[in-house]
Amino acid sequence: MAFPVPSHLPRKRDNDVSTKLLSKMSETDLKSLSYEVASTWVIELDDAIRETKRRIHDRIQTDLPAFESQLSSAKSVQERLLQLGSNVDQLHHSIADSESGMIPQLIKSLTQHATLVQEALDTNTKHSALVHLSKCKKQVNELVTLTRQGKLPEAISAGDVMDHLLSACPPPLDTAEIMHDLKRNARAAKDRATDQLNEAYSRCIVVSAEHIIVRTSVPVRQSDTVLPLSAVVSSLPSSFLSSHMNTLRRDLTTHYIDHILKQPVSVSLDSHEGAATPSEFKLTTFPDPPMVPSTLSRIENLAQVLQFLRDHLLPFLPQSSTFALSLCKPITTGILNYLLIPSLPSSIEALPGFLQLVEKAVNFERDYVGGLLGDDSPDKEVKIWADAVGAHYERKRRMELLECARTIITREENDGGAFRVEVVVIEDIPQEHLGNAKNGVVSPLEPIPAVEEDAWGLEEDPPASAVEDLIPEENGWDFDDEVEPGVEPEPEVAAGPSSVEESTTPTEDPADAWGWNDDPTLPPEDDETTDSSVWDDPWADEPAEPKPQPVVKPKAATRLEKLSNKGRASASATSSTVTSPVPTSVPPPTPAMPILARQATTTHNPPPSASRPTEKEWYVVSGRVKEIILLVEDVLNEATQLSKSRILSPSHHTPIGNILGQTSSFVLELYRALYPVTFANSLSASPKRAFCFYNDCLWLSDEVKRVRGSPNTLSSSKDKLAEGQDRLRAVADSWYEDSIDNQCLKVNETLDGTDGFRYTSDQDRYDECEAAINQVLQDIRRFAREVKPVVTKTKYFMALGSIVDAALSRILRDVLALFDIPEVESHRLSELCRILNALESLFVEDPNHPSFVVAYVPSWLKFSYLSELLEASIADISYLFEEKALVDFEIEELVKLVKALFADTPLRANAINKLMQGHHMS
Repeated sequence: MAFPVPSHLPRKRDNDVSTKLLSKMSETDLKSLSYEVASTWVIELDDAIRETKRRIHDRIQTDLPAFESQLSSAKSVQERLLQLGSNVDQLHHSIADSESGMIPQLIKSLTQHATLVQEALDTNTKHSALVHLSKCKKQVNELVTLTRQGKLPEAISAGDVMDHLLSACPPPLDTAEIMHDLKRNARAAKDRATDQLNEAYSRCIVVSAEHIIVRTSVPVRQSDTVLPLSAVVSSLPSSFLSSHMNTLRRDLTTHYIDHILKQPVSVSLDSHEGAATPSEFKLTTFPDPPMVPSTLSRIENLAQVLQFLRDHLLPFLPQSSTFALSLCKPITTGILNYLLIPSLPSSIEALPGFLQLVEKAVNFERDYVGGLLGDDSPDKEVKIWADAVGAHYERKRRMELLECARTIITREENDGGAFRVEVVVIEDIPQEHLGNAKNGVVSPLEPIPAVEEDAWGLEEDPPASAVEDLIPEENGWDFDDEVEPGVEPEPEVAAGPSSVEESTTPTEDPADAWGWNDDPTLPPEDDETTDSSVWDDPWADEPAEPKPQPVVKPKAATRLEKLSNKGRASASATSSTVTSPVPTSVPPPTPAMPILARQATTTHNPPPSASRPTEKEWYVVSGRVKEIILLVEDVLNEATQLSKSRILSPSHHTPIGNILGQTSSFVLELYRALYPVTFANSLSASPKRAFCFYNDCLWLSDEVKRVRGSPNTLSSSKDKLAEGQDRLRAVADSWYEDSIDNQCLKVNETLDGTDGFRYTSDQDRYDECEAAINQVLQDIRRFAREVKPVVTKTKYFMALGSIVDAALSRILRDVLALFDIPEVESHRLSELCRILNALESLFVEDPNHPSFVVAYVPSWLKFSYLSELLEASIADISYLFEEKALVDFEIEELVKLVKALFADTPLRANAINKLMQGHHMS
């Protein structure tokens, strides 16, 4: 909306003449501007002026009385304004005139008054300053005089008065030069008096490493005044007195409390009083021979020192009770830290003499710390410590025993102390899985196939960087070393009351427990990994050399391969009509593995048996754990002896012997915690070392069980030992499983180089896969060589079976995951799978008996069929499926394998339909 024009403003139509004229002038350009135009504008302006005057005159005339009234009022106002201005001028002259004005006169009077006030103030200030200066001068002269005369206490008092005067100095005087001189003189005099007092104190009280000298009076240097010790001490300024008291307490603590309690010294007192010399009291110390037993005399010497201080020093000290109380803490702390705690014995025989010392220390604390020095606190540190002396003794012994255990645990491995432990094993696994009552092996349906290991380079020696064996090959665990003359060998520790015993009889041959000596004419095996000598008794006499017999090499199962080739030929010859040949007999489920064993492993139903056969196995234990269990037994015996000795009185919380008895479990905890950390690198690098640690924990757990059942073991220690036994067993089991898992992980990492066995038709890829599988074979056999000599046969086969099963399962998973397997790749994959058939020889004890690989490698049957299925025809696969020979395979796995091996034909479709019907178990 438009801006409204106010009503008092002229509208556009009522514009005045000047506006119109100006508008015309602004609208006229230079070309139109002329004299005539300008004359016209002047004429119009004159006419407008005359018109305006006329209108004004007419307006006045219309209201003339009002105009005249307003005119007269204006004239009257003008006259009054002129009169008011004249009055103001007169008033200003009377006030501000420089000669007679009121303001200049007032300022002049005030200035004169201020001058008089300042003069009076200056006079009073000068008078006060002179009076105060006179007092200060007098006091300084008195201070200097007293200092020169040697009246040091009075001089110190005069100095305090002088300090008060100087602090109360009037403000104008404190900045004067004379006051600076007075302060300087007063400070010098007071400092001189203080120095003389400090020097007098240093001559009155002398504390050094050799003696304490206390003089009751001392002359002041350069004067005839003699000051008593009490006056010297009381006159010292508080800051200097506090410093002297701290120094005195420190020197007494260092030279006459700690020093006397640390080492043997003798104390002598000497005092003399002359006519012209001040009284002097002296206490002297000098060292005693170190061989002199002075434990009790140290407390007596300290008592003499405190008696000397009470008689000759404390009475002269201000606030002597406070200073005496400040000595209580260093004395009690010194008795504990320098006398009682270091004197704690390490044997029960030394306890009676030590308890006498403790009783004397308690009496000393009561009589001297509490009575002489005035410590009335109810909590006496020495008394509290003495009440728990039994616990302190046991804790010290615990630290010593744990340090001994730590030395044993962290010591470098020494194979010379290792020994063998025999254990009676009940044949559970062979009974359940294989059904043979003698050695866990069933009769074979066909012989074991011979494996040419030299073709894979498996007979090569391990590299030089392999971890060194715990048992040297020359003589087992060095038990064949001759005993030094005059040294009787220590008997071996029994492993358990009924389940574990060490092989200490030289005539016993552990090979009998394995059934190796059933036939003395067995030929020796060539495979180093199946060498039974690692489980032979090193003390047994060498058996008679067996007669050489020809080694029977079992034939490999080739019927399935021939049938497979025949089936492939027939399948390739007929494309429209497909017929499956009917074989005359069912092929074996796997080379050297009976169907009975396979069924036993798949159904998991063990056949009933009237009796369970037992046999003896052995494992190797390091000498370190024997030392540990001996240390545990020593600890328990010492705890029992301490508990029965009645030398120590039981404390309020813990009976005597409990702390020491529980140290046995601490030794076991220290072994569990420290050994795996200290030897972490060697344990991770060597399977043998890891399984030896498993053996050590296992044997130590059995030994702890035996020790726990001993009648000499305190009942309070049995629960801790039971807990330690369970934890050792848990550590052994977990370490056994972890060691196997580490080897399985290593196998999987090696098989990662196969890249899932893809594109094996390429020679380079095939070489990479072959190298990876050969490496797995070498690693497993190296693991077998390292672990077999140290663990029991059962644990050895279980660990080996788990690792072999991990390798086979990985290969099965990768091969069955292939989407397409051409004919060339199928042959090559079959060749790669057959490489690991050499692992079966690791599960053979006797070449005349079949292997028991299936009992420990669940995927062995499945893997054995895989290498055959890769080269079998559709007819062969269908036949094996109908004969229930492929029950280890899932239906989906068989279908996927058939699709990967064969092209999409009616024959494959029929086979897949047959497979999809599933296994029909009769």
